[in-house]
Amino acid sequence: MRNFVLITNEHKDENLKLSKKMVDYIVSHGGQARILVSKVERADEGDFEIDEIPEETECIFVLGGDGTLIRAATKVESRQIPLIGVNLGTLGYLCELEESTVMSAIDRVMHDEYMMEERMMLTGHKSGDSDCRMALNDIVIHRTGDLSILSLNVYVNGELLTTYHADGVIVATPTGSTGYNMSAGGPIVDPKAKMLLLTPINAHNLNSKSIVLGADDVIEIEIGPRRSQKDERAGVSFDGDSVEKLCVGERFVVSQAHHFTRICKLSNKSFLEILRKKMETYT
Repeated sequence: MRNFVLITNEHKDENLKLSKKMVDYIVSHGGQARILVSKVERADEGDFEIDEIPEETECIFVLGGDGTLIRAATKVESRQIPLIGVNLGTLGYLCELEESTVMSAIDRVMHDEYMMEERMMLTGHKSGDSDCRMALNDIVIHRTGDLSILSLNVYVNGELLTTYHADGVIVATPTGSTGYNMSAGGPIVDPKAKMLLLTPINAHNLNSKSIVLGADDVIEIEIGPRRSQKDERAGVSFDGDSVEKLCVGERFVVSQAHHFTRICKLSNKSFLEILRKKMETYT
């Protein structure tokens, strides 16, 4: 690989110090690179545009944390360009590199010494609506406004599976199993697996459990009525970004996306080893 793009969280790499150092290093070793600044955390400025990524780009270094990498993955999914994360934050399961290892990593990538992993993604849309959005970690149906719980009817491939009385429900990928899904008591699975994880949030049913479904299953979540007014509302979030509202009777459809996120890996460490070290750090 010789042609790179750096997507940098401007809040994590102050004055783009590390990003500029990486570009200089790549160019001095016969490659090409440019920096695109991720501004998604600033309300007053827009993010970079997908057409700013040159056609010849072979790999994208994402500097920030897992959140920055997730946002980059969903934005560039149509280009299918491999990503490699540089962790400048705190807890990171997706970002393999640290500032201290990034230059040696560039050497290895430029000498094609890497492995490639494909991570499944989700797509979601309101029933009857053709406008879909993508998520790498999870799609969450959650309550909005007051503290009333939701009645959520869950259908799988058109068949009623269960009804959750809860604050919401998470549909997660294996990559997202260590995110909100884990915090809500859901299972942790290897990110290379192909499955869907369905986890209720603060369920009011004593027997409510997470459910593991096949990757090809289609999940529909319907907002059911809990009172005569039928004025309950729910929000829909993609990887933490709220983008949709649902009313009683409306359904939201979640399924596996056609595209995968490609993650460039340099280490032979297993997921279990990485998980163990992360859990030891935060115990």
